[in-house]
Parts: sequence; C-alpha cells; structure tokens
Amino acid sequence: MPEGHTLHRLARLHQRRYGKRPVLVTSPQGRFSSAYVDGRVLLRAEAYGKHLFHVYGPDAIVHVHLGLYGAFAEQPLPTTLPVGQVRMRMVGQTHWTDLRGPTRCEVLNTAERKELLSRLGPDPLRRNADPAVAFARITRSAQPLAALLMEQKVLAGVGNVYRAELLFRHNVNPLLPGRSVTESLWSAMWTDLVALMKDGVRKGRIDTVRDEHLPHVMGRAPRVDRHGGEVYVYRRTDQPCLVCGTPIRKSELAARNLYWCPTCQA
Repeated sequence: MPEGHTLHRLARLHQRRYGKRPVLVTSPQGRFSSAYVDGRVLLRAEAYGKHLFHVYGPDAIVHVHLGLYGAFAEQPLPTTLPVGQVRMRMVGQTHWTDLRGPTRCEVLNTAERKELLSRLGPDPLRRNADPAVAFARITRSAQPLAALLMEQKVLAGVGNVYRAELLFRHNVNPLLPGRSVTESLWSAMWTDLVALMKDGVRKGRIDTVRDEHLPHVMGRAPRVDRHGGEVYVYRRTDQPCLVCGTPIRKSELAARNLYWCPTCQA
C-alpha cells in the first residue's frame, strides 16, 4: 500500500496538471459518480495521510484511497485513450489520468470530508500537524509502539517501511509499549519522520540510510528491491545489519511483517 509521501506527490502532480482549470471527469467502469464534477474547475489537489482529495467545490470533493491495488496512470495528450477497468478518468488540457483498482473513489462534501479527517491522526507532511496529538494517543495505549505507528488514527500516512525504519534509526524495540514512550523520544522520532517523509516526497522513494552507511561509503552493492531506496531493515531478513552486522529478523505483528535488528533494537 502506498505510504503518505506517494499521495502527497500525486497531489502535487495533479495540481500542476489540472489545477485551476476545467477537467473532464468520467467513469468508464461506471462505478463512480463523475457527473458531480465533470467539466468543473479543479480548485486544488491535496493529500492527508494515505487519502487524496480533488477539491472542485464545497459540495464536490473527490476522495481517493488507493488501498493495496489502486494506481494512477498518467500520460500526455494527444493519444488514444485506453480501454479497460478504469474507475475514474481525468482529461485536461495537456494530460489524461486513469485511476484503476482503488479501495475508495467517491464524491464527498465539506462536512463529510471533515468527518473522515476527524478519524485520522496528524499527518507529518502537513504544516499544521500537531505531534502532541499523536503522542497523547500513543501514551494512552499499552500496545507495542510498532503497532501504534501503523494506526492511521494515531499517525496518518505512515506505513510498514517508515514504521520499521523509524524504529531502527532510534534504536527502539518494536514491542516497547506506547505508554512507555517518553516525550523526548517521541520528539526526536517525530522530527526525524518529518524529514524522512519530506525526502520521500522529493525523491519519490524511501531512503532512510545515513550517509556513513551508503553503498559507496561501505563498499557494498546498492540495494536491489522493487520498493527501491536504501533502508536499514525493511525486507532485509537474514541480511547483516548495516550498523552491527547482526542478521535482520522478521516476524508478524498485527497481520503485517515486522523487521528489526535484535542487537541495535534490544
């Protein structure tokens, strides 16, 4: 499932290509009520956590949650528009965009959007995000911090990669209870998370390895993985830790794979 930086990149892309201009919006699949927005001006595109919003007005906001299988396809005009299972198609002055396979694609009004956002924690990529809100929710819980970081009602936009890497970078045992997290630890983790996710927005991939552990510095081969990016523990099961050499371990927590170093995160 795409993490928050991907949705913020999509919001910026759609704002550049379609913002402040009329957009033709259809649903070739017939499963999206495109008539509410077809031909209207896209006022802005924005993201919150793993949710994307195309705002056409207070009464018409397209809400997209990609889920596990959703994806956008972007192409310049002119071209022959493809056929197939397309949930939503946007055609602007210079580009077209197809959305396939999302978990949700629907039209909301302002009140409905507000209600949806009220169920989410702060998004580290939003300027008005309040880390104290997430800290309060974390410290009220006895659940492992590794589980809480994946709860969108605690923290919006964080997925499995950022979760695993953030815990490693701060030498935190994944099973540390939320109520045991100190304010100083959370402050350091939040600041780091904001920087990592902003870097992800710029690059379009997740890089979490510090300069001294990069391939050319350590004399190792670059990581080869469909997820891309240089990471410490994510999907590196049984490979040596880049810091201490201990084999990285994998287990399951809350139905998701969890990666960590048993030495650095003892």
